[in-house]
Amino acid sequence: MSQESALQLTEVIKGNEEALVDELILAMKTKVIRFDRVAEAEIKQQAAQLLTLLETNIPKTTTYNLNEAIWAETKQLLTEFSHSRVKQGFSPAETAGFIFSFKEPIFKLLRSALKDKPEQLAEEMAITTSLFDHLGLFTIEVYQKAREQIIARQQQELLELSTPVVQLWQNVLALPLIGTLDSARTQVVMENLLQKIVETGALIAIIDITGVPTVDTLVAQHLLKTIAAARLMGADCIISGIRPQIAQTIVHLGVNLEDVITKATLADAFVIALKKTGASVTNPIAV
Repeated sequence: MSQESALQLTEVIKGNEEALVDELILAMKTKVIRFDRVAEAEIKQQAAQLLTLLETNIPKTTTYNLNEAIWAETKQLLTEFSHSRVKQGFSPAETAGFIFSFKEPIFKLLRSALKDKPEQLAEEMAITTSLFDHLGLFTIEVYQKAREQIIARQQQELLELSTPVVQLWQNVLALPLIGTLDSARTQVVMENLLQKIVETGALIAIIDITGVPTVDTLVAQHLLKTIAAARLMGADCIISGIRPQIAQTIVHLGVNLEDVITKATLADAFVIALKKTGASVTNPIAV
């Protein structure tokens, strides 16, 4: 981008900010970009800030390379804009539409200013297209990174919620597992169980796999690692919820559970846990 082109683009923007913002709003509405979640006044404010930054920065550079320090403040504005759109549930296209919708209003002003200079008009339109494409792509990139961070955080929260450790009795914990066990979830299971053992000083931990659909070699290895870690913390483990199909699978896989107490139901495992801790529950007399 030549210095002359930069000055021309700046002149087109300067003094036409309000008209450009109005044209932007109209273009965004025409493209069915939602206004229900973001007030129109907020969009106008963000658009005015962006135009002010472009007026200031475009004359200072001959390139639209956003890695240059001159674009730092503009990138910061677009970063904040993209993050807010992610939280509000907008799509990448709707987010980038804010930038791309500037093109046509600026093109209109350029055509009016350079109607007698077709070659310069073509150059200016190409430069403007390239600049706003770079800004729009940057917005999409920031949006995607922010959304990935939110998804990763939500996945971690779901993992923690799906592995609750409850205290059934003094010195007795229960860890009911539902769904498939993988390496990431096993790590969360182990951490939650060990933390609860430390907090309560429990001697027995019942790992209930009634809600685990299948047990393969990998799942069995994960269970054994969790049991080994609990033992290092001074707590014995009992596995409950061993259904006939799972029992056959474990036998066929050759998984060694000889030194692990297993029971068919959580109730059976609880009775064993009470005996091991010296406690007992007396059945009430039927009336």
